[in-house]
Amino acid sequence: MLKNSAKNFVENIEKKLYLSIKEKTDSITFKLEKVLKAFSDSHLNVQHFASLTGYGHGDLGRDIIDKIFANVLDAEKAAVRLQLVSGTHAITSSLFGVLRPGDGLLSVTGRPYESLEEVIGLRGNGKGSLIEFGIAYEEISLKDDGNIDFLALEKALKIPRKLIFIQRSCGYTWRPSLSIEVIKEICYLCHKIQPNCICFVDNCYGEFVETNEPTSVGADLIAGSLIKNLGGTIVPTGGYIAGKADLVDKACCRLTAPGIGSEGGITFDLNRTILQGLFLAPQMVSEALIGAEIISTSFSELGFKVLPTPASKRTDLIQIVRIGDPKILQIICRSFQEKSPIGSFLDPIPAPMPGYENNLVMAGGTFVDGSTSEFSADAPMKPPFDLFIQGGSHRAHVKIALIHALSNLFQAGLIKLPQND
Repeated sequence: MLKNSAKNFVENIEKKLYLSIKEKTDSITFKLEKVLKAFSDSHLNVQHFASLTGYGHGDLGRDIIDKIFANVLDAEKAAVRLQLVSGTHAITSSLFGVLRPGDGLLSVTGRPYESLEEVIGLRGNGKGSLIEFGIAYEEISLKDDGNIDFLALEKALKIPRKLIFIQRSCGYTWRPSLSIEVIKEICYLCHKIQPNCICFVDNCYGEFVETNEPTSVGADLIAGSLIKNLGGTIVPTGGYIAGKADLVDKACCRLTAPGIGSEGGITFDLNRTILQGLFLAPQMVSEALIGAEIISTSFSELGFKVLPTPASKRTDLIQIVRIGDPKILQIICRSFQEKSPIGSFLDPIPAPMPGYENNLVMAGGTFVDGSTSEFSADAPMKPPFDLFIQGGSHRAHVKIALIHALSNLFQAGLIKLPQND
């Protein structure tokens, strides 16, 4: 009975969202056509699935993957590498690749995502950080509504800056993610005042959400993870760096070594998987966005604060729910884990995570460990106990997990489900 009440509630939500769901489903065609054109223009064929060993010099499959990703991302060049262990690693290689001692780094989206704080030197022992290497760092706080403070940015650009750091997603903060239009405004202003500054975008969680990417609207360099959007839930590891060719080359020299750059690094016979993941990505992103909209509307109708709010424009895959109670948060995470394909018997408990300041609770028994393109949820264990939910290869899985969580919360007397009409 409890499950039926939750099921009816969620299914009624889905019916109300018919037009929004149709819009997100219809958007797949444009994005997939872009991928197919990149495949066709590169003359992709089965021989490109083969991978070399050793150094990987002259790896035709790797080179064609780079070409395809560059075309899809509207970039001069891309480097897609399994040697990049995470989005943070891809971003770090980019920053260390293009910045030199004495250069100025300015974040226009406030404090960067937690895993980058030690990279910059804002937390931890500072060993090997940008600041230790003599990079000057400053940040501009976001406005109270979470949007970019363009007046403060214009003032800050009176001082020479080598690189402008733009974080597209919300990270672990209660703020809207950046739209492509806002990123375009940032890049235009920065290049207008300082034509030679580098506009760099942390593109994690944002790929294929809108019809354009940051490199289409003025960003000089972007980076992200392959176990997020562009991996289509099947790529087992890796990341990408894309943008102007000289900047990508500098980042690759940091990843490998000067003189080797993007010419080295094998793909471990995963060329087909990388390309198939990219082929699946538009569909997966659409399903994840639909799942996020169902979650947002469901929790909103139950009285929780959510961001993005129902029916608002989405600019990345992340849905935040302000839970406000650690007990409720852990019940939701446990419920999501119980409906995960892997490790459903495990109980998520708060624990330390390398690169993060607070203990995290994470739910997501995913086929690729830590993949956030598959359905998952995580939260830093600190007030106001915001839960960050993302991914989902198909909305049915999101609905199953959501219904299970709401049933458990209802049974525990922590929420009241509306009566059916």
